[in-house]
Amino acid sequence: MLNAAAALALLWSLAVSDPAANAAETTAVPYTEVLAAEAAAIEASAAAADAFMNEEPDWRLSARLYHAGGGGATGADSLGCRPIAMRTVAIDPRVVPRRTRLFIRETVGMQLPDGRVHDGFWYASDTGGAIKGSKIDLYTGHGRGSMRPAMPLNMNTLTVVEAGRFDGCPPDWE
Repeated sequence: MLNAAAALALLWSLAVSDPAANAAETTAVPYTEVLAAEAAAIEASAAAADAFMNEEPDWRLSARLYHAGGGGATGADSLGCRPIAMRTVAIDPRVVPRRTRLFIRETVGMQLPDGRVHDGFWYASDTGGAIKGSKIDLYTGHGRGSMRPAMPLNMNTLTVVEAGRFDGCPPDWE
């Protein structure tokens, strides 16, 4: 059985490897090892979320939702990065510094459109003219329908913990 670090390394190598370039050096990975690596990565993510679940909040922020298309967000975020659905947030940088990795308790367990469950981690890489003070905009994806999973959070106060910093474009976490 793989430990969490080995599982993440295996998943990363599978994701970035070039099969044509490495064909002579690689062998097939048994499906059971891939499943074990995925399970270990999920377990590692859950353990990380558990570590922040009982932390004292750094901020209590009033939530809004935004999406791409139809007058919503377009193009890049304020760092020049591609916004990632259910991960990017817009904040007032005078309240929450940009490039902050955030843990939002209320989003843990939220059902995502692809069937996965949210682990609670987001990143502050966007700003907005309407985001002043203790507000946070959660980017949900493309179109109004993308807002459905997060709609119960709209206009509610969220418990937000600083979970680290990142450089470059997310998800390059520390």
